[in-house]
Amino acid sequence: MSVTPPPEVLRAPLVVEFPFTRSLGPVQSAFLTGLRERTVLGVRAEGGRVLVPPVEYDPETAAELRDLVEVGTTGTVTTWAWNPEPRRGQPLATPFAWVLVRLDGADTALLHALDAPGPEAVRTGLRVRVRWAGERSGAITDIACFEPYDSAADTGPATDARDHDGAFEDPVTGIVAPARLDYTYSPGRAQTRYLHALAERRTVGERCPSCAKVYVPPRGACPTCGVATTDRVEVGPRGTVTTFCIVNIKAKNLDIEVPYVYAHIALDGAGLALHGRIAGIPYDQVRMGLRVEPVWSEDGRYPDHYRPCGEPDADYDTYKELL
Repeated sequence: MSVTPPPEVLRAPLVVEFPFTRSLGPVQSAFLTGLRERTVLGVRAEGGRVLVPPVEYDPETAAELRDLVEVGTTGTVTTWAWNPEPRRGQPLATPFAWVLVRLDGADTALLHALDAPGPEAVRTGLRVRVRWAGERSGAITDIACFEPYDSAADTGPATDARDHDGAFEDPVTGIVAPARLDYTYSPGRAQTRYLHALAERRTVGERCPSCAKVYVPPRGACPTCGVATTDRVEVGPRGTVTTFCIVNIKAKNLDIEVPYVYAHIALDGAGLALHGRIAGIPYDQVRMGLRVEPVWSEDGRYPDHYRPCGEPDADYDTYKELL
């Protein structure tokens, strides 16, 4: 008896990255503007505690907080963890410690990096001070890191950029924070077989033995019934647009002119819809029930988009359960 070995499990590096733009309220604006001017501000809560970083609402009473308090640029490590292999975008390129630092005058701790020669040089209770970045713009990275500190001298602001009312000039009102996630994705048995089938220009799902729903892409198990899906079913290649959206914002590094349409497409024989781009038709003519077929990528490994196949629109009752 011969046994067919399972397909090789696929792995691929993936990156999710986008710039997160947000405006700042009065408390966060003051905090980041202060960092730009080498000053650390906290906020006084209703019970008298000074919170650093400052928040706009009391975490215990939910009361609005506006009483800003300047705290020291020196403090005490309350807990720490050693980071032997810094990653891209972290505060230091050499091994360092993540530390929670309670700055002098504050009642809560601030998370940041500590530049230390090794884990033996770090301990709870260690006195540290802020090392300011050479160029500051009003961001948490204006604190380059913390460093051990054993002197009575402080590192206060070199200049005071506040106006006559005590507020900083030219306050920071918004920030752009880059978000990035690097990881290695392994699709597992079910999706590995699905991807191998796509390379043959076939779309293969798996049927739940209990509810008979065909999942495309397959998940290896039915999320409704909780049982393994092992019965492979070829679906499509044509399908029906169940619902869609018109995209008017151009994505970075995506060579597609806006506006374009992204849709849920229920392939013939599938028990749920998958995502796909619609092309070959003006964006304002895409509609629910439109019958479409895949247009494969240049290397033939996946559908690049779907286009109208010329069939009459599907009746709503044939896809209403797949919306």
